[in-house]
Amino acid sequence: MKPTTLVVLLFGALTAGIIILVAQSDGTRDQHRAASNDGSPETIILRGASQFDANHAFTRTILKFEELVHEYYDGPVEFEVYLNSELGLEKDYFAYMSQGLSVDYGIVSPAHMSTFSDGAPLIDMPFLFRDIDHWNKVLNGDAFQPIADEVRQKADVMIIGYAGGGTRNLIVNRPVTNMAELKGLNLRVMGAPIQTRIFQAIQASPSVISYSEIYNAIQTGVIDAAENEAAGIQQMKFYEVGPEISLTKHAITVRPLCFSAKTFRRLPEDLQSAIMRAGREAGAHGRHLESTEDAAILAQMEEDGLLRLHQFTQREELMRLAEPVKAAYAREINAEDVFSRVNAVQ
Repeated sequence: MKPTTLVVLLFGALTAGIIILVAQSDGTRDQHRAASNDGSPETIILRGASQFDANHAFTRTILKFEELVHEYYDGPVEFEVYLNSELGLEKDYFAYMSQGLSVDYGIVSPAHMSTFSDGAPLIDMPFLFRDIDHWNKVLNGDAFQPIADEVRQKADVMIIGYAGGGTRNLIVNRPVTNMAELKGLNLRVMGAPIQTRIFQAIQASPSVISYSEIYNAIQTGVIDAAENEAAGIQQMKFYEVGPEISLTKHAITVRPLCFSAKTFRRLPEDLQSAIMRAGREAGAHGRHLESTEDAAILAQMEEDGLLRLHQFTQREELMRLAEPVKAAYAREINAEDVFSRVNAVQ
């Protein structure tokens, strides 16, 4: 083969490859509409993601959202949901939604919004909620709306509902039922500074330790306790080393159901309305799922003899001690208005 002919063939192959890549890229940019050849309306395709399997409350919340959109929207729309971290972790989903790529909707921890909203970490602050009823009323209202507005403005991601509902308690190697027994308790906490401040304020002795090291740390006496919700206690078998569960109920999780605003703006108005309605209702559905199952998991583990539940008799004292720390933190992250709105909910 002549050199000239070889060059021509190689150039042609390279050109064809470029054309294919461009076509694929164009297809990705227009991934939300599937072409129709018969003149009927194009099918809109929306993609969701979950870190968990199909049985997890977060995944079931997402599937409920999809079901409700179908109920409220008459047009052709299809959903593709990727499970078991196939598309990464929650922090990745949030970045994708912000960019308008790969993921259109998913449940994301407030911590992953803190780059865009100083006030977002307030949503996960210990002792923010008086009880499960207060938590539900806050999430059914608009107390967190300033944070949602800031996230939409700066990250281009919409909060369309609030899921969550796991109640966090102490996992201890001995019974802790009052302030005297809590005082000086060597307790593992998450790395966020507010966690250390809060637990110092309630007279425990907090230490930041990796989540994966909790079991061994309690087992070897490095710490006496940790804190988590029922699903985490069950999954990680923390009850084997900390079978005494002190029901401090110091946090009730909130997990926003998010939707990419870039995607949202490309959708028909009636589908936008359906998504907003479905998001609110799916969030409430998810809260009911997780809060109900959280209590059921603890009760079942106690029935099975895996752990023992202890009421903390001075929870009001915990709330009192935590209050000035919560208020100072709200000022520090410019979330005083949100904090006041939450406290005002009766």
